[in-house]
Amino acid sequence: MQRTRLDIYLTKNHPQLSRTELKNRIDEGAITVDGIVRKPSYLLKGGEKIEFKRRSPPRPKSGPEEIPLDILYEDDLILVVNKPAGMVVHPAAGNYSGTLVNALMWHLKIPPSVPLFDKEGEGGDLRPGIVHRLDKGTSGVMVVAKTDSALKNLMNQFKKREVQKTYLALVSGHFKKKEGMIDFAIGRDQIHRRKFSSKSRFKREAVTHYKVIREFLPPLSLLEVYPKTGRTHQIRVHLSESGHPIVGDTHYGAKRLEGLTRPFLHAASLKFRHPETGNELGFSASLPEELLSLINRL
Repeated sequence: MQRTRLDIYLTKNHPQLSRTELKNRIDEGAITVDGIVRKPSYLLKGGEKIEFKRRSPPRPKSGPEEIPLDILYEDDLILVVNKPAGMVVHPAAGNYSGTLVNALMWHLKIPPSVPLFDKEGEGGDLRPGIVHRLDKGTSGVMVVAKTDSALKNLMNQFKKREVQKTYLALVSGHFKKKEGMIDFAIGRDQIHRRKFSSKSRFKREAVTHYKVIREFLPPLSLLEVYPKTGRTHQIRVHLSESGHPIVGDTHYGAKRLEGLTRPFLHAASLKFRHPETGNELGFSASLPEELLSLINRL
C-alpha cells in the first residue's frame, strides 16, 4: 500500500483550507497524528487519528495610532527606526495596539481599511512592510519597507545573509574564549511552546558569532553579537544554552536584576544595501538610558 504525505492527505480531504494554511497549522503544532506533532512530509500508515486543535478566534483589526517614532532615516522606499524596548513589532494575541505597525500606519497615513503586509504576504505601495523583527524586550535598529519591491529586495538580502547585524548583550559569567561562534540548530520547544531550544523536534540551522568587549565583577560580560542567521530568539537561546544567559532575560533562565525590567539586548547597528541604488547603508543606535546606567553602575 502506497503511503501518503500528511499535507497532501489533508489538502485532498479539507479543500476549504489552502495547502499553505495547512502547512502553517502543522508547523504550529495545531494538527497532530495520534497525538504527536508531525512534519508536513510525514507518511501516513493508515488508521491513524488526525486531530485539529481549535484555533483562537480571529484577532480584532488594528489601525493607525499616534505613537512617536525615533526615525533614523527615511526615503520613498525604506524607513529605519530605533525601536524602544517594550514595543511589540506587529499586532498579535494580547498586543493588538501600541505596536510598531500601528505607529507606522499613522506615520505613513494608512487608513484602517487597508490591510497591512509583512514577509508572509503581499501589499501595495506605502504599506509598512516588516522585513525582520525584534523581540518585545529588545531595543534598537530596524529597517521597514514602504513598497512591495523594497520588501522583496530586503527580504532577499536577509535570506542571503548579506545584512550585517550587531547587537550588544550583557550576559552572566566570563568566557574562556574572548571571540567565538555558537553553532547549533534551534526550533520551537516541544513542551514550552512560547520558548525555543536545541531540544526541538523540528530544528533549523542557527549561527551566532560573539566578541567580549568588557568584563565586570561579579562575573558579567558585555558582548558584541553578530547573528548570521535570523531564527526567533536565536541570540537568547544560544547564549542561555551556552551557560551565559542574557542579564534580565528570565524567560531563558537569567535571574532578575534590580532596576532592570527587560533583557539586556540591544540591536546596535544594521548594514544593508539600498533596495533601489544598491549603495551600502549603515545605521546605529546608542544604548538606551536604562542599559547605559546599568553599565555605569557596574
